[in-house]
Amino acid sequence: MATFRLRSLLGLPKWVCSVSPLYPIRCYSSSLFGRIGFIGLGNMGSRMADSLIKAGYEVAVHDINHNVMKMFSEQGILTEDSPLKVAETSDVVITMLPSSNHVLDVYTGQNGFLSGSNPLRAWLFIDSSTIDPQTSRKVSAAVSNCSLIDKKDGWKAPTMLDAPVSGSVLAAENGTLTFMVGGPEGAYMAAKPLFLSMGKNTIYCGGSGSGATAKICNNLAMAISMLGVSEALALGQSLGIAASTLTKIFNSSSARCWSSDTYNPVPGVMDGVPSSRNYTGGFASKLMAKDLNLAAASAKDIGFNCPLTSQAEKIFTELCNNGHEAKDFSSVFHYYYSGKDEQ
Repeated sequence: MATFRLRSLLGLPKWVCSVSPLYPIRCYSSSLFGRIGFIGLGNMGSRMADSLIKAGYEVAVHDINHNVMKMFSEQGILTEDSPLKVAETSDVVITMLPSSNHVLDVYTGQNGFLSGSNPLRAWLFIDSSTIDPQTSRKVSAAVSNCSLIDKKDGWKAPTMLDAPVSGSVLAAENGTLTFMVGGPEGAYMAAKPLFLSMGKNTIYCGGSGSGATAKICNNLAMAISMLGVSEALALGQSLGIAASTLTKIFNSSSARCWSSDTYNPVPGVMDGVPSSRNYTGGFASKLMAKDLNLAAASAKDIGFNCPLTSQAEKIFTELCNNGHEAKDFSSVFHYYYSGKDEQ
């Protein structure tokens, strides 16, 4: 499926269009977006909201952190004191929250999106949080059971996309995130300009919950890969071979992977990665432990045997319990395997 954008020579609104051998050309007006609401202004969310603002969208925000709210207010951005008020004044609402419970609370809790009157103003809800697919599907169903105040461009009911991201805080700041999106394909195509304002890649994964599934599977593979590389490098050091030498071998042979050639866990082997700055920045071990817990719980829910998931979850949980929860997850090389710095 290809996409392209059109802008009328007469100054009419932008359009995004989809072309597929299975479907006719469909175009979606940028007027669908109107005001964008954004909930969750942490390290990732604040930068994603900034990208939307830089792209020229009108944005309203909410977060429980009053300091970050003040920062946006001082930039002239509308701030609201509850998720409900954001939803009541927005056409599209994006959430970037820490956990499944936070998502449930923001959508269905007191002062949540769905706690006010029905029908709703917002026609599209996008959740970029990393949560379990079961919760994504539950919230999506609750959204779909509502109706719309204004049925824009044929949308008869509000819809939800689960759209977690891959990429660091730096990627969020530079607008180079990858979005993994689940939900109705038409809504995905309509929302694509928003995703490309915050990132460089979007991948449609399938129905509701598919984006959340893709994200926890991606992070599961990333965790196991890092454990394998760290274990091998630490073993090599113990047997007398330098980590830099072993890394060269990995990166020119069948062991090459992201954890060896892009995000090497050994201090002194690679510049510009968390291992080169005492494992600060990057992806915190506590977040990796959380994502592995989501993967393990999802596997258990369907009766799927995941021995490596269980072991990885155990290792990263131990890492956190030993006081290293804020360190980047590549610190497992140092704090779990007792690997040494490269001299």
